[in-house]
Amino acid sequence: MKKNLDFGAAIRALKDGKKVCREGWNGKGMYLWLLPATEVKREWVKDGRMLEAFGDRDTLPCLGSIRMFTATKEVLTGWLASQTDMLAEDWLILD
Repeated sequence: MKKNLDFGAAIRALKDGKKVCREGWNGKGMYLWLLPATEVKREWVKDGRMLEAFGDRDTLPCLGSIRMFTATKEVLTGWLASQTDMLAEDWLILD
C-alpha cells in the first residue's frame, strides 16, 4: 500500500486500474475505482432511459467515470472530489 499521496497520484493510480482512498476513509472500507469508457451493446441494457439514448444504434459509447464503494456498502457512480479531497495529501493506493 502506498501512502501520503496527493490527488494527482491518486488519479494516475485510478487510470492504472488501482483502487484508492483517503486515509480518513480507510477504516470505513470506502474506496474509489475508475470505470473506463466503453461501448455498451443494446442487448445488455435494461434501463429504459438508457435505451432511449441508443436511438437506432446497436452500441452506445459510454464515458468513463469514477465510482465509490461507500461506507454503507453501496456503489456510487459519478463520485466528485471536493476541494478538500483535491488538496489533500493523505491518499492511499490500495492495490
